[in-house]
Amino acid sequence: MDRIDSSLVALRQILRATEIAGRELALQAGLTSVQFRALQMVGETGQTTAKAIATRMHVSQATVTALVDRLVARECVAREKSLEDRRQTNIVITEFGRHTIENAPDPLQQRFVRRFKDLEDWEQAMLVASLERIASMLDAEDLPAGAVLTTGELNKT
Repeated sequence: MDRIDSSLVALRQILRATEIAGRELALQAGLTSVQFRALQMVGETGQTTAKAIATRMHVSQATVTALVDRLVARECVAREKSLEDRRQTNIVITEFGRHTIENAPDPLQQRFVRRFKDLEDWEQAMLVASLERIASMLDAEDLPAGAVLTTGELNKT
């Protein structure tokens, strides 16, 4: 029973840390963690497309459209027609969007990535296997992941 209790406590701590980080980001930046991650993706190059964001975040383009609508409403990004292909719309970061990224609290996901990268290879493999197993135990392996770093690269802006 000790291991069961310990594992449930650890899961609650992870969920609580996620909740607190999300609340802090909402208070300081006015964005959800998913909106903030989309903003970071735009900020990495200054502009991108909804399709590129959808691919990296593993979500539908309809989901990205809603995210971008919110970012446009907050004046963090703007939509502009591509100069190369007028059928394509680019999502361009605004000065306010850059300011939002620079002044937001350190996202929980990025803290995790930095610390995960510092682990030995065998530790990384063990954690991935354990997390995948937990997702499976919670019948969550088929749920959309939401904002996920696909390469583990951190935003440098």
